[in-house]
Amino acid sequence: MSVDLQISRRAFLGGSLLVPFASTFARAQGFAGLGGASDGFASVVPGKALEFPRDLGPHPDYRIEWWYLTANLKDANGTQWGVQWTLFRQAMSPGAEQAGWDNRQLWMGHAAVTNAQTHRFAERFARGGVGQAGAQAVPFQAWIDSWKMGAADGFAAHSVAPLALSASGNSFSYALTLEADQPLVLQGNGGYSKKSERGQASYYFSQPYYKAKGSVTLDDKTVQVDGLAWMDREWSSQPLASDQTGWDWFSLHLESGVKVMLFRLRQKDGGPYFAGNWIDRSGHSEVLPANAIEMTPAGFTDIEGRKLPTSWTIVLRDRGLKIESAPLNPKSWMGTRYSYWEGPIVFKGSQSGMGYLEMTGY
Repeated sequence: MSVDLQISRRAFLGGSLLVPFASTFARAQGFAGLGGASDGFASVVPGKALEFPRDLGPHPDYRIEWWYLTANLKDANGTQWGVQWTLFRQAMSPGAEQAGWDNRQLWMGHAAVTNAQTHRFAERFARGGVGQAGAQAVPFQAWIDSWKMGAADGFAAHSVAPLALSASGNSFSYALTLEADQPLVLQGNGGYSKKSERGQASYYFSQPYYKAKGSVTLDDKTVQVDGLAWMDREWSSQPLASDQTGWDWFSLHLESGVKVMLFRLRQKDGGPYFAGNWIDRSGHSEVLPANAIEMTPAGFTDIEGRKLPTSWTIVLRDRGLKIESAPLNPKSWMGTRYSYWEGPIVFKGSQSGMGYLEMTGY
C-alpha cells in the first residue's frame, strides 16, 4: 500500500504538502531533523514534575510531541493482529498560538493494521487552528479527521483509562475500548528520558497495562479481537543529537506481567546509546543501566533495497532476561515519506511474551 504524504512516528518534521515543513526539514540536523537546533522553544530539563491530567494534552511551547498506541491482539480463531494509532504535533516556529490559518501547529496521524499475511497503513495531515486535528487534556481527546483517541465513561487521568480508539484507511478499520487497572508509568528518571550524553532528552510517560477489546475490519471482513495494548506520550524540542542516525525501540509485555521499554540510538561516531525501564507488576518503574542492556540483531529482512534487523536477541544481565524476538510480519514497513518499520513481535527465552518493535533510519 502507498500513500502520497507520509512521515515517521518519532520523526514527524513535515511533508511536501506544507512548505514550512519542507523548509524546516531542509535546515535540520540528525535523523529526520530531530537533532536540529531548537532556539526559541522550551527545553526539556531534569527534575520537572509531570502533572495529570494537564500533560495528557498538548505542549505547544515544545517543538514536537506524539500520542501513540500499539496493541497485540487475537481473534476467536487465535489469529494474531497488531494495531497502531499515532498522532503527531509539530510547531513550525516558536511563539504564541494563533487562531485559524495563522496557527503555528501542524498535525499528522498514522494508523496501521498487521497480521501475518498483510500490513496496511494510512496517513493524515492537518493544519492547527481550524478544528480538523488537535488534542485536549479535559476531557481527554486526541483526533485528526475521524480518527479518535478519547476518554470513555468513567475515565480516570491517573490511568488514562478507559479509552475509545478508532481509525480507518483504504481497506481497513478498527475500533477498540481500552481498560487499565494500574496507573500510568513515568519513563526514564521520573519522566525525564535521556537520549544522549549531550543533553538531548524528552518528557516521556506510558500506560503499558491496557487490556483491549473491539473489532478489526480488513477487506470488509470484521473480526472481534482482544489482547494487550501500550500507550506512549512524549514531547521535546530537540530529542536527538545531530549525529544520531536512527533508533530501534521495543515495548515488551512479559508473561510474568512485567513490562519493559528499551531503545538504542545509533550514532555515527561510537557505539549506540542504550536506555530502558523495567516496570514491575505493581507499576514500579526502574531505569535499566545502559551497560546492562544488550540488543543484537539476529535475523534480517530485505525491504525496498534495505536490510532490516527484524529479529533480535535481547539480554538484560541484571534482570536475568534473555529472549529472542521474531516479527509477526517481517514486512511491516511503513512506506512513508521518512520510511520506517513498525510491527508486532513475539519472543521466547527466559520469558515469553509479545510486544512491538519500531526501527527508523535504515
